[in-house]
Amino acid sequence: MKKLMTFALCFAAIGSMSAQKANVEAAKKLSGKPDKISEARSLIQQAMENPETANDAQTYFIAGKIEFDAFDKDYTNSMINPASVDNIKMGENLINGYNAFVKAIPLAAIPNEKGKVDTKTQKNIVNTLKGHANDYFKAGADFFNAQKVYPEAYESFMIYADMPTQEFMQAEKLELPDADRGTAYFNAGLAAYSGNECLKSADAFRKARSVGYDDKQAYIYEIACWQTIAQRDSTMEQTAKEKIMEVAEAGDAKYGMEEPLFVNNIVNFLVTDEKYDQAAAKVSQLIAGNPDNAGLYGLRGFVYDRMGKDAESVDDYRKAASMDNVDFETLKNAIKKIYRVGADKWQAIEGNSEADRAARLDVKTNYFEAAKTLTDKAKAINSTDGDLDYLIESIDYALSLAN
Repeated sequence: MKKLMTFALCFAAIGSMSAQKANVEAAKKLSGKPDKISEARSLIQQAMENPETANDAQTYFIAGKIEFDAFDKDYTNSMINPASVDNIKMGENLINGYNAFVKAIPLAAIPNEKGKVDTKTQKNIVNTLKGHANDYFKAGADFFNAQKVYPEAYESFMIYADMPTQEFMQAEKLELPDADRGTAYFNAGLAAYSGNECLKSADAFRKARSVGYDDKQAYIYEIACWQTIAQRDSTMEQTAKEKIMEVAEAGDAKYGMEEPLFVNNIVNFLVTDEKYDQAAAKVSQLIAGNPDNAGLYGLRGFVYDRMGKDAESVDDYRKAASMDNVDFETLKNAIKKIYRVGADKWQAIEGNSEADRAARLDVKTNYFEAAKTLTDKAKAINSTDGDLDYLIESIDYALSLAN
């Protein structure tokens, strides 16, 4: 009786495997028939979910083939009548096909009972992906334009740009232009950021830089990603800081003063690490080569402020504020510093001697009134800044006491 039950179980297992193998074969026969794609997907899904065929390379190869055959059919139709096909559906076919193939590849590399690997399946997969490489770039653009930014556009662009570096493509030596790969990585970065996936976004921008993407926005957006990551997760602050410093130094080396954001980040982190002398030396060196750059004087004024060198800080801020190319934020920082130092000086004058009266007049003229004059210049640049309005109120109050 026990022997009969054992045989029954064996036959049941064989029957189950045969049924799943039959599903794979049936799905294979339906591949390339657009009106049967749902049925084909259903059959292959059953095989993927069954333990007997879930680890079979052919299961995933056929799953991928179903998608690529559907894409190819629509592609042929699009050559005759572009309006007859759905570009979004075609893009989904490409992503689904790729995801199935990358599951099939490692399974095909496992030796069978005779010690042989499935090189035929491996070769078919590689040739299919190579032949469709450029289609992923177009799919990414189609998804992007259709507002399917994440994950669809992101995945399409990343698949395209990563493909030449994938281990399974090395034998084919797939060559795609670095300029196109850089653009794809950059677009993937934008897509991931839109999807609130800052780590993926930062990595995509990093990869864009790595292939020579010649646009400083890749550096700027990567820094923005890490800043957001640090704000959201305190455990990532140190990592984010290191990454920002790395990107800022690379951006500074490539673009220099064409983009001040990079040196600003570098100096800010040097100050945060209390490497004040190093920060001041770096900015002073830049000033020597760019003596007409107001932003650099403002930056050194910031460094001196953190060093507690008020006189030097005020001098640099005055210099920056006097220049025609001063930006609004530097000008506002100059006003704050000059006013704040003046207020401290005013508070320190306690007597009413002739020297004290002269000191008060000096503060009124060279700090409060000087700051007030600069607010007029700032107001002409930005008349709606609330922070500036608060500063003006504070300065007007100080001047009322000084009269």
